[in-house]
Amino acid sequence: MLVQQFSVVAVLTQPDRPAGRGMRLTASPVKQLALARNLPLLQPVTLKSVDVQQELANYAADVMVVAAYGLILPSALLQLPRYGCLNIHASLLPRWRGAAPIQRAILADDDKTGITIMQMDTGLDTGDMLLKKTCSITAHDTTQTLHDKLAMLGAEAIVETLCLLEQGQLKPVSQNVAEATYAAKLNKTEALIDWSKNATQIIRAVHAYNPFPIAYTILNGELVKIWQVSVREGSEGEAGIVLAIEKNGIIVACGQGALCLEVLQRQNAKALPAAQFIQGFAVHPGDRCTSFL
Repeated sequence: MLVQQFSVVAVLTQPDRPAGRGMRLTASPVKQLALARNLPLLQPVTLKSVDVQQELANYAADVMVVAAYGLILPSALLQLPRYGCLNIHASLLPRWRGAAPIQRAILADDDKTGITIMQMDTGLDTGDMLLKKTCSITAHDTTQTLHDKLAMLGAEAIVETLCLLEQGQLKPVSQNVAEATYAAKLNKTEALIDWSKNATQIIRAVHAYNPFPIAYTILNGELVKIWQVSVREGSEGEAGIVLAIEKNGIIVACGQGALCLEVLQRQNAKALPAAQFIQGFAVHPGDRCTSFL
């Protein structure tokens, strides 16, 4: 593998965070891999600390590679490595700068996305583009499936970029600011389904918010998460009304068209196929999905 020619002198990841029902401190996958490979590991709370910056400077790294780190890199840190800091960004810049490029691409019905390896500067994903790889977005892609494809693509792209960097063959390209779009950070409230929208828009939302924060609705006074849906052809009705209960799904009318809710989840319970879900949750034709308790 090409990656074997590069030496990883240190790994940075955020401090352990509470996770799961027990809210136990949990190491990130990055930390777990670093420990498994016996790599030097740092978990600073902030990168603004002079002591932290000096510790990083002592490694005398040629380049720093950043992927979904979650902390802002101060200007002083961007200038530490000989070749600066390279970011693996999950979009075809300048489209979808920002925190949620995968989700925003699905919501916007983009037919493709990809990976951009960019030279980091002090702006928000505004640096020069060094290498791009394209990935199609299928009608069945969720954020999870698209993330997994882009993760593999990003790994290939950064190794290729580092090889070109070592050979002095990288050709930075400035971003066209006029073409830039912003991928705003997700919040849970936007995942509440608006049944007045058409079926295609809603199915995109279900895909975009899977696996977080998960699209949801209020059904019979209870919050219900919607994990998987399909379009139900030939069904129409008042938006939000349950049209039918079938073995494999709950049919709900949209502003235009209808959806079959196939995998659902009550609060503090497991996600279940519709056939199992309706065994423990009373729902009937004529019931309404709403946006309030």
